[in-house]
Amino acid sequence: MATKPHPHERIWRTVLAVPEGYVASYGQIADLAGLPGRARMVGKALGFAPDDLQVPWYRIVRSDGRIAFPAGSEYAERQKQQLLEEGVVVLKNRIKMNEFGWKPDLAELLMKLEF
Repeated sequence: MATKPHPHERIWRTVLAVPEGYVASYGQIADLAGLPGRARMVGKALGFAPDDLQVPWYRIVRSDGRIAFPAGSEYAERQKQQLLEEGVVVLKNRIKMNEFGWKPDLAELLMKLEF
């Protein structure tokens, strides 16, 4: 019998599925990883992601589109820069979720997520 992947691994795989030019919320990632209500765990897991996985942590924001890091901080600026490089518009540390929020369809989820 196969063992279930560690919750952090499920989170990393889910974040890896977010396409370039889009963002997802911490809660959305938790839900898609089969961890409903564990948005804070997503933030912690991203901090533990191995560098060699190249998890695009910067594509994950608060549900209202705000960058979670304090405005002007090193990480907020890095996140903003990486999003801008992918064509995501960031105004006053906020992304318009209706424009740049990832809305995967069922086929995309079935192809990309395997838990």
